[in-house]
Amino acid sequence: MFLKTEKVIKEWTDYNGHLNVAFYVHVFDIAADIMLDSFKMGGNSAKQDKKTTFVAEMYTTYKQEVRLGEEVETHLSYIDHDKKRIHYRLSMFHKEKKYLASTNEVLSLYVDLDKRKVIEFDQSRLKLMDEAVKINLPEFNSDNLFFTNKLKK
Repeated sequence: MFLKTEKVIKEWTDYNGHLNVAFYVHVFDIAADIMLDSFKMGGNSAKQDKKTTFVAEMYTTYKQEVRLGEEVETHLSYIDHDKKRIHYRLSMFHKEKKYLASTNEVLSLYVDLDKRKVIEFDQSRLKLMDEAVKINLPEFNSDNLFFTNKLKK
């Protein structure tokens, strides 16, 4: 499930001439916001409903470097959830050469910002996530996930 394309800019590179570790996570975070917005739990939800997600754990792999001026595509390559948690993996591909550059697996908690407390997803958000899972399930890859045992189903 395609989320976003980004071009590696000079401010994101390090002295090795490639995308700095922190900016891999930055690119993933920008793409995750698109996914979260589609589930009505991103930035707009935080402002209007005072409900959003907080990252609890993250596991990032770096497979192949990406350099200044190159473009990457970020895809949602796996998603699941329980009543309070969303578990997903994003994959970053070099746009032109099509190789897998990096992956970012995340476990996030659904939070009521007024109470600063973890809460259960409401039915409308559960439905949005379940529909995305159902539509994209054949494309998802659950190999080598670290956080599958963290969901309480």
